[in-house]
Amino acid sequence: MAAEYTYRVSAWWTSGRTGLAKCESSPNTIHFSEAAELGGLQGRWTPEQLLLCALAGCFTTTFHEVARVAKFDCTDLEVEIEGSVRRHRNTGCNFNEILLRPRLTVHSEEQCEAGLALLRKTKAVCMISRAITVPQTLEPTVETGKVPVEGWNNQDAVAKVGV
Repeated sequence: MAAEYTYRVSAWWTSGRTGLAKCESSPNTIHFSEAAELGGLQGRWTPEQLLLCALAGCFTTTFHEVARVAKFDCTDLEVEIEGSVRRHRNTGCNFNEILLRPRLTVHSEEQCEAGLALLRKTKAVCMISRAITVPQTLEPTVETGKVPVEGWNNQDAVAKVGV
């Protein structure tokens, strides 16, 4: 395995406040636009969303590697990322905070603490998370998926553990 990798993405302006991006490993291009709040088009990915998507994707794949090495088996992982952007008079728009909200589903309550520890470790080793200098807050949740009892809804059948 190589010790160094290079990734390339190309983006170009198409018209107005929109553009296209592509990479060598995917046959699909991404249509992006400046955020609608800043005059861009609705219905297109924005650079802000693409940054948060990179973080969510990296966190997800990093967790699965961390869990594999720890021989930790889980049912599901969903990662929600929320970024706050504030407009400043002198510097323009900047991210001022990013919230990482991973929701891990495990088989039993005995796995909850270990799952929480693995989510924290993932945040510490995630390459994209480490590359972003914006303050990031981890708000993890670990749930146990239980078999619903007749008459209960799914909300009644979940135990949650968080920070």
